[in-house]
Amino acid sequence: MRLTRIHTPQPLAVGALIDLDGMSANHAIRVLRMQVGQPLTVFNGSGGEYHGTIDRVGRGTLSLRIDAFVEQEVESPLSITLVQAISKGERMDYTVQKAVELGVHAIVPVFSARAVVQLKGERLDRRTSHWQAVAVSACEQCGRNRVPDVQPPLPLNTWLANIGSVANAFMMDPESSRALSDFTPACDQAMVLSGPEGGFTAQEADAARQAGFVGVRLGPRVLRTETAAIAMLAALQTLWGDFRTG
Repeated sequence: MRLTRIHTPQPLAVGALIDLDGMSANHAIRVLRMQVGQPLTVFNGSGGEYHGTIDRVGRGTLSLRIDAFVEQEVESPLSITLVQAISKGERMDYTVQKAVELGVHAIVPVFSARAVVQLKGERLDRRTSHWQAVAVSACEQCGRNRVPDVQPPLPLNTWLANIGSVANAFMMDPESSRALSDFTPACDQAMVLSGPEGGFTAQEADAARQAGFVGVRLGPRVLRTETAAIAMLAALQTLWGDFRTG
């Protein structure tokens, strides 16, 4: 039987009685209809997970008695950073969710010239917190115990000017003649730069190349922004990560 998993940022220890509230408790109580005595797994992002038993259910709160610690890890040996041009609404949510499921280590949202989304101030802060919550939810679902960091968005050119040297840095480029299989990984890290709905401008692409990114093409079809990054991550995990094809 698959156990329900919930992320909580608080310290965890075997034998402790902890309280869950907010969205996590509401999901367990109202959606999953969990009751006293049922098993529940929690993790706080520092590694491993804790198995417990529900001790009390109240209005919007849930108490859990932690019974055991399991040193469970499903992280990929390939640490991938996804640099994603911000896309509209559910498309960006989808990209964040699936990137986490595919094992990405960190996500860097960037503003690009052709992006249709403009975010500032409190709206930007709320959207960044929302993407981080999407990442947490994806970890709960897919079994990860370490939550990828969704970094504060920056203009693409600003971010490129401050990254320093990078290895295994790939830019999605439908015009490129090079494929991922043309490369041999120099280390256990990789970086993927994926564009917006209208693609990168020539100036942005040139700036990325100057920063060390190499354009690659996955195949003959032009992929939508919410598809491109996911396809690239799957290809990287197949070639150099932990995906199995046999």
